[in-house]
Amino acid sequence: MNTTDYEALAREHGLERVGARPPLGEYLMEAWRRRNFAIALAKYRIQASLHDSRLGMSWIVLFPILQAALYGTIFGVIMPSDTRPDNFVPFLVVGVFTFGFFSSSLSGGAKAVTGNVGLVRSLSFPRILLPLAQVIQFAMELVPMVIVMAIIVAAFGEPISWKWLLVVPIYALMALFNAGIALVVARLTVHLKDVTQILPLVTRLFFYVSGIFYSLELVLADNPPWMLTLAQLNPVHDYIALVRYCLVGGTELQTLAWVVAVASAIVTAAFGIVFFWKAEERYGSE
Repeated sequence: MNTTDYEALAREHGLERVGARPPLGEYLMEAWRRRNFAIALAKYRIQASLHDSRLGMSWIVLFPILQAALYGTIFGVIMPSDTRPDNFVPFLVVGVFTFGFFSSSLSGGAKAVTGNVGLVRSLSFPRILLPLAQVIQFAMELVPMVIVMAIIVAAFGEPISWKWLLVVPIYALMALFNAGIALVVARLTVHLKDVTQILPLVTRLFFYVSGIFYSLELVLADNPPWMLTLAQLNPVHDYIALVRYCLVGGTELQTLAWVVAVASAIVTAAFGIVFFWKAEERYGSE
């Protein structure tokens, strides 16, 4: 009997090749059954990343606060005032904190598999849990950040309203979008190590085009309307804009932002899952 005959005989008796990729439905069900592993891994990473720091968990909120202070000082001085809203500090803080969730998920997803080669080669589990654990980690870190963000926004005179509750589903949609992005870059970095060299440039590009420290509406006010519409198709900008609509006064509701936010979350997550699953057999062997 040749190899093909042995494989046919094994399949006839219900035997599967070691490391074979299961059907997508079974794969996702197995990932759901192992979800506690991803959650535990996320908690461990938070503790490990801050273990040697004197301020510990405080750095989760201190770092974005320092970033907002730095950007506020720089861009608040050199940028023309007509590109900034009147409530610039809450506007900037929301942008920096929200963008941090995206940028962390992007960079974390890139090393989710390549940074855990020993785990991948020694244990059998759905590899999708590794990039998802990264997103879960940053979602956990986002909770105290949102609380601090809300305190800062309120301290600068923004009234508390029922719209603040909408922040929860908005960040849930963003987490879904981030998960899709993390899955895509997790696979790409396994096959193409050079992707890690490009990601910082991609992150910086999104930072500058997402309206973190300026208003797209004000900057593009004198340009053709299609330019603003094109800029608003950036999902990262839309998640930031929606959080600003909830927390920062004077921000108008943008129907397009809601449409892009929901569609991007669903499409990106679905594509990321299938794209990552397709290469399940190759993780740990390259």
